Amino acid sequence: MATPSPDPDDELLMRVRTGDEQAFVSLYRRRQGAIYRFAMHMSGSAATAEDVTQEVFLALIREDCGFDPERGTLSAYLFGIARKLVLRQLERGRPDVPLDGSGEEMPRIDPAAPGNPLVDLTRKETLEALRKAVLALPRRYREVVVLCDLEELDYADAAVALGCPIGTVRSRLHRARGLLLEKLSPERSSRAAMGVWKPLRSLI
Repeated sequence: MATPSPDPDDELLMRVRTGDEQAFVSLYRRRQGAIYRFAMHMSGSAATAEDVTQEVFLALIREDCGFDPERGTLSAYLFGIARKLVLRQLERGRPDVPLDGSGEEMPRIDPAAPGNPLVDLTRKETLEALRKAVLALPRRYREVVVLCDLEELDYADAAVALGCPIGTVRSRLHRARGLLLEKLSPERSSRAAMGVWKPLRSLI
């Protein structure tokens, strides 16, 4: 398997514009996983995530794709396209309601096996509860958690992807984290419950 190109996204995109097929492959390999995960966490559907990912990269190779490096990174731009496509899919299918995580298409968590079995079981249960809590968030909170806490975008890139001010990203993320803590650890102090942010990345 070829090693992904270390070239910056912008440079790869410029090469894509000249018909460089390998540049497109490198860019796709670099960004496809994150776009797919975002669409999956937002829609709860593997089929939707696959369709959205394909549409995002088809849009990227069009001459009028609209990417402007002065407005943000290519990564933020791709997430922005994915978000619009997911919302369109949700509007066509079902209303924006919390997902219960019981569907067969949802990604399964497979924590590391070694170690104390009781500790491993507890960790698995924590991750499962966390996944369900993320899916149960209203869309505007779910998307900011997925972008900032799962995909680790900074506030500026998340704001570009969501098409809102940075202050809105901050306030939504604060509210989303509060909702997650309430769902996961209603009897614990906020300081103790903040331990959930370490396994949050394990959702992907």
